[in-house]
Amino acid sequence: QVQLVESGGGSVQAGDALKLSCLASGRTLSRYVIGWYRQAPGKEREFVAQITWSGLTTFLSDSVKGRFTIARDNAKNTVYLQMNSLKPEDTAVYYCAARYSDSTLYNYWGQGTQVTVSS
Repeated sequence: QVQLVESGGGSVQAGDALKLSCLASGRTLSRYVIGWYRQAPGKEREFVAQITWSGLTTFLSDSVKGRFTIARDNAKNTVYLQMNSLKPEDTAVYYCAARYSDSTLYNYWGQGTQVTVSS
């Protein structure tokens, strides 16, 4: 079992930055990949970024590449999503998720944190 708690959302202006945090707990976290997804009103959930827990492999979607970065602090069991140059189209509920490294399915999810970007 993995438990995930997101924090750091808020309301900002276009061009501003926000840093989301995902606090993870559970056993054998080193075997899990942590990802960030987002879902805007009326739209499907969209993959944003992922990072391996014990390695340095990261991947970001084209829509955020160059503006967002993902990083982790193993000592704090926390994964961060640094979001720079935010745009109104980044407005969504952002979810942290976890999947076992051998799986393609994210089966643990946090409750989500709202990010609102106004123009």
